[in-house]
Amino acid sequence: MKKKQSIKLLLFSFFFVYLTAFLGSLFTFSEVNSEWYNSIKPSITPPNFIFPIIWNILFFLIFLSFYLAMLKKDKEPLIKIKILFLSNLFFNFLWSFFYFGLKDLALAFVDILLLIILTLLLIVKIWRIEKKSSFLLFLYLIWIIFAMFLNLLSLIKTLR
Repeated sequence: MKKKQSIKLLLFSFFFVYLTAFLGSLFTFSEVNSEWYNSIKPSITPPNFIFPIIWNILFFLIFLSFYLAMLKKDKEPLIKIKILFLSNLFFNFLWSFFYFGLKDLALAFVDILLLIILTLLLIVKIWRIEKKSSFLLFLYLIWIIFAMFLNLLSLIKTLR
């Protein structure tokens, strides 16, 4: 692949992954210390300072995975993978919007279930063309499964 095209892919991948991180943080940042969040937060929730550390690592791995997958030459699966990546990022953003922005824990729960399915699909699709890129998404998958349990526990807490 030409160097110019590789740099374009690098910037494209970086932009969309970190745009998602930024937009999601707009809803999250002001709420993590709020009375509302503290009232619904499950006891197994890690301390607040852990989340930005973990998410920065995960967004870097997502970015790297996206970039490595896009470097492959076969265009047809790449279009599907690009759509899956962008859909995944969109649902990632929506979770922050639903959970912290709208404070709709049920909608956030449905969203995170879809996010888990999209991530599994992404891992499987990428595995066929770039195994390293696929491996980079496993920590992300584990974290969003954990987040799904936290979301479910907070939803249950609000229904009592």
